[in-house]
Amino acid sequence: MKRIYLLRHAKSSWDDVTMDDFQRPLNGRGRKAARRMGKYLSEQGIRPNMILCSAATRTRATYDILESSLEGVPVSFEDGLYEASRGDLLHRLQRLDGHLQSVLLIGHNPGLEKLALALSNGHGDAVAMKKLEQKYPTGTLSILETPAPHWPELDAGTCRLIDVIRPKDLDPEDDD
Repeated sequence: MKRIYLLRHAKSSWDDVTMDDFQRPLNGRGRKAARRMGKYLSEQGIRPNMILCSAATRTRATYDILESSLEGVPVSFEDGLYEASRGDLLHRLQRLDGHLQSVLLIGHNPGLEKLALALSNGHGDAVAMKKLEQKYPTGTLSILETPAPHWPELDAGTCRLIDVIRPKDLDPEDDD
């Protein structure tokens, strides 16, 4: 089984409304949520074979905070993941090296949410599906599995949603 981890960047700052969207940094709440997610990844033993990360400032900053939990995992920062559609993200996953069994994609909405919904197509853990269908807040991690033996075979409905972890699941005071 191949495993796909889809992580939406942590909460970004809107302090400077004139700042280009690509350059927006994380805010304090986002940094705190990313640290909690890093701790969760460590505690759960989540260690993908590869990380694909949007080159935007807020996704890179999210990765930087998670990096100590993922030390040694190869990462590719890619401009094409910024504002990527569901289809763009799917095509990127389909181009993964065949030897990889798992990937963490750190990106943006609405592409990530639409990708998770399409890949699972209603299949998976009922509680996780309900969370996914409600909202995909910043800092949310979706975990999917696929029996597809090769990445090019990944498509809508070929995955099972295992879990959805939101920042508020790790800290009930976070209500994004």
